[in-house]
Amino acid sequence: MSKIQATFERLQAQGRKALIPFITAGDPDPALTVPLMHTLVEAGADIIELGVPFSDPMADGPTIQRASERALLKGVSLRQVLGMVANFRADNNDTPVVLMGYANPVESMGVNEFAATALDAGVDGVLVVDYPPEESIEFARAMHANALDPIFLLAPTSTPARIAQVAALASGYVYYVSLKGVTGSAALDVAAVAARIPEIHASTGVPVGVGFGIRDAATAGRVARIADAVVVGSRIIEEIEQSTSDNVCAKVHALVAELRRGMDDAVGTNPPVRGAS
Repeated sequence: MSKIQATFERLQAQGRKALIPFITAGDPDPALTVPLMHTLVEAGADIIELGVPFSDPMADGPTIQRASERALLKGVSLRQVLGMVANFRADNNDTPVVLMGYANPVESMGVNEFAATALDAGVDGVLVVDYPPEESIEFARAMHANALDPIFLLAPTSTPARIAQVAALASGYVYYVSLKGVTGSAALDVAAVAARIPEIHASTGVPVGVGFGIRDAATAGRVARIADAVVVGSRIIEEIEQSTSDNVCAKVHALVAELRRGMDDAVGTNPPVRGAS
């Protein structure tokens, strides 16, 4: 059983939903990435999505684009991101880490080398935005061969045929993009999302995380009632942008803890007390 699957099963037994925050590796500074990852866990994160900086992040809005630009200006590469995960694993071997990025860095390294190196670093899942399922059979095979969960996107426009293609390859969870747009877009329509979740569950048999457009605890709570996981990225990056190196961890902790409380209150659970990772 993968670490991601075990996390969802544990949460289900507790009557809770997964909080999956996203940060971009190397933003605002490479030295702060691992401390921020530990901060996310301390604040209530169940799985971390760690963005691999890329020069043309087509699915991301201006906020995450700026995060990638800041990280790239610091010279952050895919190999450095993998090194950050390995450093995080020195103190936390429990929290799943999912790398989220684009095909070019993976192809440059080579899919098989990337999969083996990611496994050695302690990565648990990989979401490559521009790997469509119909072109990802070899990628998914390489991930599964290295005990990594290949995670795919679904959207409001996804057809039953596309959902079936994703179902044939995906493990860990699927990421439902709640909006027809990029990250950080307008507020989502929770009722519209709720109408799609049962179809995706029935077809894929894996948990469904919902992201894009979740900016506050109230919305996170509403999504937690209908999905297995809540993914928040742009709002956290905004908090990082507005912080200094001295207070960024404290400000991110406060935001993520607020999201966690909103989710737990919405589903009526009393989460276990968390200490430092």
